[in-house]
Amino acid sequence: MSDLFQSNAARATDDYSAKDIEVLEGLEPVRRRPGMYIGGTDERAMHHLVAEVLDNSMDEAVAGHASRIEIELAADMTVTIRDNGRGIPIDPHPKFKDKSALEVILTTLHAGGKFSDKVYSTSGGLHGVGISVVNALSSLLEVEVARDKKLFIQSFERGASLGPLRSAGAVNNRRGTTIRFRPDTEIFGEAARFRPATMYRLARSKAYLFKGVEIRWSCDPELLKAGDETPAGAVLHYPGGLADFLSSALGERATIGGGQAFAGDVDSSGGERVEWAIAWPDDRDDGFLNAYCNTIPTANGGTHEQGLRTALLKGIRAYGELSGNAKRIGQATADDIMSGACVMLSVFVRDPQFQGQTKERLVSPGATKLVDQAVKDHFDHWLSGNPELANALVDSIVERAEDRLKRRQQKEVSRKSATRKLRLPGKLTDCSRNDADGTEIFLVEGDSAGGSAKQARDRAFQAILPLRGKILNVASASSEKLRGNQELNDLVQALGCGSGDRYDEAALRYEKVIIMTDADVDGAHIASLLMTYFYRELPKLVEGGHLYLALPPLYRITQGGKTLYARDDAHKDELIAEEFTGRGKIEISRFKGLGEMPPAQLKTTTMDPAKRTLLKVRVPPGTKGVAVNPEDAEERKHLDTTVETLMGKKPELRFAYIQENARFVEELDV
Repeated sequence: MSDLFQSNAARATDDYSAKDIEVLEGLEPVRRRPGMYIGGTDERAMHHLVAEVLDNSMDEAVAGHASRIEIELAADMTVTIRDNGRGIPIDPHPKFKDKSALEVILTTLHAGGKFSDKVYSTSGGLHGVGISVVNALSSLLEVEVARDKKLFIQSFERGASLGPLRSAGAVNNRRGTTIRFRPDTEIFGEAARFRPATMYRLARSKAYLFKGVEIRWSCDPELLKAGDETPAGAVLHYPGGLADFLSSALGERATIGGGQAFAGDVDSSGGERVEWAIAWPDDRDDGFLNAYCNTIPTANGGTHEQGLRTALLKGIRAYGELSGNAKRIGQATADDIMSGACVMLSVFVRDPQFQGQTKERLVSPGATKLVDQAVKDHFDHWLSGNPELANALVDSIVERAEDRLKRRQQKEVSRKSATRKLRLPGKLTDCSRNDADGTEIFLVEGDSAGGSAKQARDRAFQAILPLRGKILNVASASSEKLRGNQELNDLVQALGCGSGDRYDEAALRYEKVIIMTDADVDGAHIASLLMTYFYRELPKLVEGGHLYLALPPLYRITQGGKTLYARDDAHKDELIAEEFTGRGKIEISRFKGLGEMPPAQLKTTTMDPAKRTLLKVRVPPGTKGVAVNPEDAEERKHLDTTVETLMGKKPELRFAYIQENARFVEELDV
C-alpha cells in the first residue's frame, strides 16, 4: 500500500507544472468562488446583492447628497434601485483612460470612492467590491446615471461590458444613479427567487436607520401570496428613526414600569454618530438586539454592541448605589440587563472594520468607547429622571440575575451527577425502591425525630430526611442566602427534580413529599416555612399533588385497656366526651415531640399508610397569579398576597394583619 501511495504521489508531482497555474482576471474570481464575497449561493446570499446596491444609495443619503431611494421588484426577478444622489462619475478614469470611472467601478474589484474620507465621511462600502460583485453575479445589469442634466447608460452581462458608456440625451429634472439587475441562474439556480417580504423589511430598516431618507418600495402584485402582509407599494419615511422602529416592533406589549423607551442620539465632533432605542417588555419574551454600522446590519454584533452593554451595566450599577440597591444589583451582568430587552443600535463611524466581506460583525476598536461615552450619561439621566421606572427595572434585572445564578448552581449539580453516582445528602436515609411510584420522603424536625422515624418507617418505600429545626424563610431571605443555605440545597438534591424554572417532574425521586413536624406551635411554624419554600421555589411540585402534611398526635389518652390519640386540644376534648364514657381514670399524656414518641406509636399514628391521616397541600394550577381559569386565578392571587403578608419582607403587613384579625382570637394559651 505504501509503494502504491509513493508511486501515485510521484506521478502527481511529475504532472504538476506551470501550465496548471491559473490566473483569474477581472471578475472571474467572483464567479468561480461567489461564497467568498456574498457568503454562498442560496436565496439569503442572493438577497445580499440587493443589500450591496442599496447600501451605495444609502451612503449617498447619509452623506447628504440624496433624499429619496426607490426599490422595485419585477415579476422576472429583476431588481431596480434608484436614488437622487450625485450619480456615479462617468468621466474617463485617469489610470484607465479608455474606460469611464463607471465602467472601472462595475468591472474591477477594489475600485470605488470609499477608501478615504474625501468623498464619504462614513460609508457602508469599504472594500470596493460590492457593486462589481453584483455585476459579476448578474445575467444582466444596466446602469443609468443622470449628471449635469444628461443621462448616460451602460449594460453588462455576467460582469462583462456589452458596449461603451453611451449618452441617452438630456434630462432636466433628474439626477442620481439607477441600477437594474437580474441574478444569474447559473450561479443561484433556476429555482432561486427574491422574497418580497425580505426585501421590504430591508428597505424599511434602512428608512428607520436614517431619518432624512424616504424609500419608495414597489413590487409586482403577482409575487405576493394570499395573506401576505407585505404591501405592493409603500413610502417609507420615519422622522423618529430608531424610536419609531422600536415602537412599531413592540406594538401593544407593555414595558417594565409602564414607561417610555430609552432612546437618544449623539453626534461626535469627528462626524461619527450613535443612535439607540431600548425597551424592557414586562413579558420578557422575544427580546431582540438589532445593531447596525453605517446602515449595515451586524447580525453577529461586535465592538459597538459591547460599548452599549458596558454603558448600561455601569449605569444600572451607579443607580443601584444611589438608590441603596448596590448589593442587590452588584451580582447583575450585562446579560441580565440585555436579556428580554428590545434593543436598536446604530452607529456611523469613519473607516469601520468588519469581520469578512459580508460585514456581519464590527471589529473597530474605537466603536466600544464611542458608544459607551455616548450612551452612559444619557442612561444616568434617564434613570434618575424616572425613579419609579428605574426601580422596577432594577427589580427585574435582580430577578434575572438570581434566576441565572440558581440555574448555574443546579446545572453544576446536574453535571456532577451525570459524571458520577448521584451524591445524596449525608443525613438522608433513602428507601430501597428505585422507582418513584409509591415512594415517599418524610421531612422531619431534628435528628431525634429523625431517629424515631427511621425506626418506624418501612424501608422499602419510605425515606427520611431530618432538618435542623426552623429552615430559612425564603419569602423574606435574599437570593444569596437562599443559594447558600445548605439545608435547602440538601433538600433539593434529595428530591432530585431541581427548582424554579428547572423543575423536572420526571426527575422527582418520590411520589409523596410529607412534612412531619411536632404537633405544637413550633412544629406548625416549621411546617409553614416548608410550605412557603415549596410554594415559592417548587410550585409545580405542589400543583402536581406531591406535597402532604402528616398529622402526628399531640396527646395520648388511656382508660383501662383503651388508648386513643388526639391531634390537638379540641380533638382531645371531643374524644374524651364521645369515646371515654365508662368508669375508670382517664390518663392523658402530652408528647413533647416526635423524638419522644416510641417508634411503634409513631408508626401506628403517623406513618403507616393503612392507619395514618395525611393532609394534601393543594393550590390552584398556575404560577404567580396566572391560572387556567378566572376562579383559579383569583384564588392564586389571594394565595400570593397571603404568603407575602404573613411570610414576606415587610413586617408592617403582618402587623396590619394582626390588628385586623385580633378580634377573632378568643383565648391565647401562653
